[in-house]
Amino acid sequence: MVEKTPRTVSAPKKFIIGTGLLAQLHDFVKDFGDNAFIISDEFFVERVQKESVAGLEKAGLKGKAEKFQRECTDAEIKRLGELAKAQGANVIVGIGGGKTLDTSKAVAHYYKLPLILYPTIASTDAPCIALAVIYTEKGEFDRYLFLPQNPDVVVADTGVIAGAPVRFFAAGIGDALSTYFEARACYNSDGVNLSCKRPSRTGLGLARMCYDLVCQNVDLAMDAVRNKVPTRALEEMVEATIYLSGTGAETGGLAAAHAVHNGMTVIEDLHHAQHGEKVVFGLLTQLVLENAPKEEIEEVLRVVRSAGLPMTLKELGVKEFVEADWRKVAEIACDKNDTMGNLPFKVTPDDVYHAMVAANALGERYRAAHQG
Repeated sequence: MVEKTPRTVSAPKKFIIGTGLLAQLHDFVKDFGDNAFIISDEFFVERVQKESVAGLEKAGLKGKAEKFQRECTDAEIKRLGELAKAQGANVIVGIGGGKTLDTSKAVAHYYKLPLILYPTIASTDAPCIALAVIYTEKGEFDRYLFLPQNPDVVVADTGVIAGAPVRFFAAGIGDALSTYFEARACYNSDGVNLSCKRPSRTGLGLARMCYDLVCQNVDLAMDAVRNKVPTRALEEMVEATIYLSGTGAETGGLAAAHAVHNGMTVIEDLHHAQHGEKVVFGLLTQLVLENAPKEEIEEVLRVVRSAGLPMTLKELGVKEFVEADWRKVAEIACDKNDTMGNLPFKVTPDDVYHAMVAANALGERYRAAHQG
């Protein structure tokens, strides 16, 4: 009898959502240790010192904040890991955006320490998944680092997230928007999820709930973040973009949208584009490859427009379309080690290139029809 790869459901041990949680770090650290090494985005280091580190000391715990150097590379992971070791830290805390959190995950993994994550922006689903994306020193995609377990605690402070730049919040919606369609493709192909196991029906269900919450809340959530106020719609959107998108993607699997994103990292004009912005274009490419129903495509484009996300290559920042460059994107997207193979049908780099051209035309046509 041939043994089949098992199906999985993976998630953080705890997901906490509320306001005023940055100052309560000590409440979560004390369950795992008494000496926290905090990896913080540069924009939050001062606040972390005043609120989080001060709270740790008041509670009789130790803590020190170190500024993250902007890119999740092997060198930065090593630098931070050595600092944590020198400090004698027994808990790693990551406070910041996706790359800060991925770096924190890698440090906790290599030094076998508990991990607490505080996303300060809801720009990706990185906080909840047992995966880190490693980049080269030039900022290009290098590899996925698959981790043996999810973070111990993920804390989403909607007061902090509501105050983040609108573009980052919108990018998280873009990342979450692809979750259901990629999980559906992976489930239909009986592919491999981010745990390197087969996708479960639970994963598909979480991904579908993510999509439903995104579609239901996009307008009111964008109103909230544009006015920097935490509301119920914002809370539900954060639940979708951070928790459901992360667990849905990890358990349900990725497909073409993220594979195309990874290929797009070689386009220099896009180095300043957000992860979720590029994933949106990857999703449009996947929908073209699938020849998805018109109603599905229309609803995706409605959400993209409501969130103020780019839907064409020009809007993403591409100054000139060079065919050779985009054929390279297609080649990378079809790498055997990436997730394009989770589509329920075979595609070639030619297929992906043609779909990207068509997806760009689709975005241009929709934008022209809905101006004003």
